[in-house]
Amino acid sequence: MNLALIDPFILAQDYPDALTGKVRSGHATCIRFNRKGDFLASGRADGTVVVFDIETNGVARKLRGHTRQIQSLSWSKDGRYLLSSSQDWKCILWDLYNGGRLRTVRFEAPVYIAELHPANHLMFVASLFEDQPVLVDVSNPIPLRRQLPSAPKRAKVEGAEVNEKQATQDAKQATTVTVFSAQGDYIIAGTNKGWFNIIEVSSCETVHSTRLCAGVVILLRLTPSGKDLVSNSSDRVIRTIPIPNFSQPGFDMDNLKIEVEHKFQDVVNRLSWNHVAFSSTGDYVAASTYMNHDIYVWERGHGSLVKILEGPKEELGALEVRLLIRQLA
Repeated sequence: MNLALIDPFILAQDYPDALTGKVRSGHATCIRFNRKGDFLASGRADGTVVVFDIETNGVARKLRGHTRQIQSLSWSKDGRYLLSSSQDWKCILWDLYNGGRLRTVRFEAPVYIAELHPANHLMFVASLFEDQPVLVDVSNPIPLRRQLPSAPKRAKVEGAEVNEKQATQDAKQATTVTVFSAQGDYIIAGTNKGWFNIIEVSSCETVHSTRLCAGVVILLRLTPSGKDLVSNSSDRVIRTIPIPNFSQPGFDMDNLKIEVEHKFQDVVNRLSWNHVAFSSTGDYVAASTYMNHDIYVWERGHGSLVKILEGPKEELGALEVRLLIRQLA
């Protein structure tokens, strides 16, 4: 799609053209900015978590507690606490004020991803390998765990019984990624069968389900406002989805319709995407590519590709965007 013909003013925007700087501290497997964007946490393949000060590009903290690769990182809203999950079956909640471990939770399986509650740093949700996701409250030294469902909520037809084949398929559902809604009252989950489940935190029950794709949902990420969501899945399509405020009074989950806003993909090369992220305003989506060193940038106004950034020679795995695009005065 030719953006110059659609909107010539879009060409007046200033997009990044080249790699401008690096921070180094081992092989990073995941990265995450805090809410303000002044610190960047990096999880390494050896289990170490490194926190960089973006202003100085120096190392602010090195956190050692895991023995295997870091899978995910999640910051508390105030930026003081950091949750790390690892292939060593553990999640650790770090207090960055002193660099100590506030809580350590061990599971019965490796952790895909873990996300802190947006308002309560002592609560998080974790997706586990070949196991059901868990909502964990670490207010006390002994954590309280509540198992969450992975099977989608099916529309009930009066007088119809549950199909045996359908029940068997639902039993094979596994949650691969979970995130909290902006207010933290609901959990948005993706499964290995392409389902998009909304789970109520108070009851731990699925209140809405939509089939998003035919493959595995790999990643879900909300904008800071919580009004938009981006998904990455094994069908090699990136989707952006407007998310309503589930917590507003009188909101009807039974009549909720989840609709995809844009689908981003490389229709020529059929590239797989390692990681996707929103820009800080949510106006742009960026993605790193599998077995490639390029970063693709799309703008959501027209749903068009605006830039392909050439990175270093090695493949780029994780991707995080603080302020990717700025408007020229």
